[in-house]
Amino acid sequence: TVASVREPGRWLVARQYLELGFEHIVPQGTDHILFVLGLFLLGNRLKPLLLQVTAFTVAHSITLGLSLYGVFRLSPLIVEPLIALSIAFVAVENICTPELKPWRPFVVFGFGLMHGLGFAGVLTSLGLPRKDFATALVTFNAGVELGQLAVISLAFLAVGWWRRRPWYRKTIVIPASGVIALVGLFWTVQRVALALR
Repeated sequence: TVASVREPGRWLVARQYLELGFEHIVPQGTDHILFVLGLFLLGNRLKPLLLQVTAFTVAHSITLGLSLYGVFRLSPLIVEPLIALSIAFVAVENICTPELKPWRPFVVFGFGLMHGLGFAGVLTSLGLPRKDFATALVTFNAGVELGQLAVISLAFLAVGWWRRRPWYRKTIVIPASGVIALVGLFWTVQRVALALR
């Protein structure tokens, strides 16, 4: 495990944390996978999707770094329900609006700040090498980004060919977003209940 590794070389650290970042999305990060799928489902053009993913990446990079450097931290009891709520919000918006609105990247950026605090909790529990702290931080973040791109690629391979078809929204976007919204709301209630114990 990462916690048992004692000051390995920089390249080994880079490889380990790149893999950890990727694995935190695929296959372990079900909540982050659903969030990214929610972004994928609304709209049928690549550029707006990449804009949203970039906004999300920039935001979670900011809070991940700030949290790990001790500048800003928030309890997982607050962060985890908010992450679940962000999943539900994106999915409900997919159902309520047929097209991507100009404010969506800004909303995604705000949610990315929350997800970054969640990533920080994971990295804190795993431990970071003191010698190559920055390397571990950057490569973990790169691994997360690669994981998100893998999710988008798989989603495109599964349903992307039909994104411009007139029946796509009714038969794929709305049902899939409905399932994501229900899961997000369930997790929100579950995590709030856990926080109140």
